[in-house]
Amino acid sequence: MSCLVSFCLSLWLAASPVRTSAPDEDISVLALLPRNNSYIFSISRVSPAIEYARRRLESPGLRFSVDYADSNCHNDALFALVDRAMGGRTPDLLLGPVCEYAASQVVRLASHWNIPVVSAGALASGFSLMRSEYTHLTRVAPTYLKMGETFYAMFEYFGWKKALLVFDDDKEERNCFFTIEGVHNVLIEQHHIEHLSINSKEFKVDLDEIMKFVQDSEVIIMCAGADIVREIMLAAHRRKLTNGRYIFFNIELFNSSLYGDGSWYRGDKYDSDAKHAYASLNTMTLLRSVKPEFENFTMELRKSNKKTGLHNGNFENVNMFMEGFHDALVLYTIALEEARKSGYTKKDGDQITQRMWNRSFEGIAGQVNIDVNGERYGDFSVMAMTDYDAGTYETVINYFGINESLQLLPGFNSDRFSLHGRVRTPEPLPDDPCGLGVSAVTGIIVGALLGTALLMAFYFFRKNYRITIERRTQREECNMGKHRQLREDSIRSNFSAA
Repeated sequence: MSCLVSFCLSLWLAASPVRTSAPDEDISVLALLPRNNSYIFSISRVSPAIEYARRRLESPGLRFSVDYADSNCHNDALFALVDRAMGGRTPDLLLGPVCEYAASQVVRLASHWNIPVVSAGALASGFSLMRSEYTHLTRVAPTYLKMGETFYAMFEYFGWKKALLVFDDDKEERNCFFTIEGVHNVLIEQHHIEHLSINSKEFKVDLDEIMKFVQDSEVIIMCAGADIVREIMLAAHRRKLTNGRYIFFNIELFNSSLYGDGSWYRGDKYDSDAKHAYASLNTMTLLRSVKPEFENFTMELRKSNKKTGLHNGNFENVNMFMEGFHDALVLYTIALEEARKSGYTKKDGDQITQRMWNRSFEGIAGQVNIDVNGERYGDFSVMAMTDYDAGTYETVINYFGINESLQLLPGFNSDRFSLHGRVRTPEPLPDDPCGLGVSAVTGIIVGALLGTALLMAFYFFRKNYRITIERRTQREECNMGKHRQLREDSIRSNFSAA
């Protein structure tokens, strides 16, 4: 009888469907983005890119359920996540937030709850420096530190030593503060760095003060609105500081396809001067690598934008956030499939996150390379005015982060990146150091005797006050050291309170 039961059980098991580690049929995704369309990464602009990726990635065994919540670039992002968790709808994946202060709260909580977070934002240095607090964050857009590495490579290649960092700090979202912070943190160890903060929303920009700082520097790196950059360049041009003795950069990462041509043009009486001034201005932007599929992606997004009334002016262009959030879903899917093959589920967020790091994959605009810390290697371009009559720009330098290499393009002109009039060669020594006249020798002997007498007098005077002088010097050096440290720490530590 027992043999019959065993035989029947074997037949039942054989007839039963084989259990496999097929993907869960539904992946819950929460995208935390602002609803306000003044942001170039608003829900209306980015959601078509996410939906484009979702349609391509879904299969009979894998579906994505994507919900969009208004982050408002503030606490709303955290509240949206908590509300869903309290309602028993904890997401399997978070896309976003983009804004630093919103992201810092959400990523901390998501890391605690073991939820993967993939964002095309959250680019500030603090997410790298405090990695232990943001264990589940993967960034699919190059961070500000990666951009700083681009500047570092150029400083080393061209031999620059001193930099002035000028940024417009609105004291709210602080995009330019975080941008310049990345450059500062990379350059500060081996270069002389000064930084100057302005707040154009509350105060009139003091161009005279900025020019004083410029004259004491070599390379000026600016992050500000287009009109502020124009004012600074016009002021520099009027003071004849655009004659090659200084190198000027402005940073424009987010709308790189728009920047350069005509950025100096306003249709006012200063256009001619502005065009001449911008001949000395270089623009740091993201490198754009385009493949055929990207054209289809661009057309789809433009159709979506037109339907939602966003097909106007600059905003019709595909920006890095649209590309990034598309690639975020692609990267997550790759990591999820690998985790499943190893026996994990969609709830093993730490395992999925680790499989998104230290890998390369094909994104919508080209290859995407993620480093061992979950940060995308940065590929950047430098644009410069190459047609001075038309006042138009083209890319002259590319930087590839994965191998830390610079590529000089045909439009590159080394003279543009050289500091003219700054190399001071020492006076040549005379061929015959002994060929002195009698009067010269006499003068030297008399001078030596007088010098000896003065030194002896000074020695006895200094001996009486030696202790006082040494104590005062030590105290002054201590105070100067504290001042320098506070100044350097101020730009490092502001984000840590986020």
